[in-house]
Amino acid sequence: MINFFSETDFQLPNQDVYFSWITQIIKEEKFILGDINYVFCDDELLHKINLEYLQHDTLTDIISFDYSVGKQLHGEIYISIERIKDNAQKFKVSFENELLRVMIHGILHFMGYKDKSPEEQQQMRQKENEAILKFSL
Repeated sequence: MINFFSETDFQLPNQDVYFSWITQIIKEEKFILGDINYVFCDDELLHKINLEYLQHDTLTDIISFDYSVGKQLHGEIYISIERIKDNAQKFKVSFENELLRVMIHGILHFMGYKDKSPEEQQQMRQKENEAILKFSL
């Protein structure tokens, strides 16, 4: 089950399309969908979470909490809509493209993909791009 919650005025349109896309990626990677909650929020809430749980005093676009058990994915993904808007402008991509990238980024972390080293970052970006190409409204 995938749930979409919002702590801002942002509402994810066509939630069933996003649900289908995410579950398709999970199945293609040979994982099982468990319970995943997306929480769309602002910089203030995500900064507070970043300080409290990760001891990072920085703004970020996403924080994910992985509760997966084996191949069954469970977790919470917090996304700052403000960061998505800013990053879309910074990287010269659409808001929708940046939102997709961040949404699947959290799922890829649950699957074990990392992004600490340059090699891991390259693989993560490749997986994000492959997933984005499979999305269609």
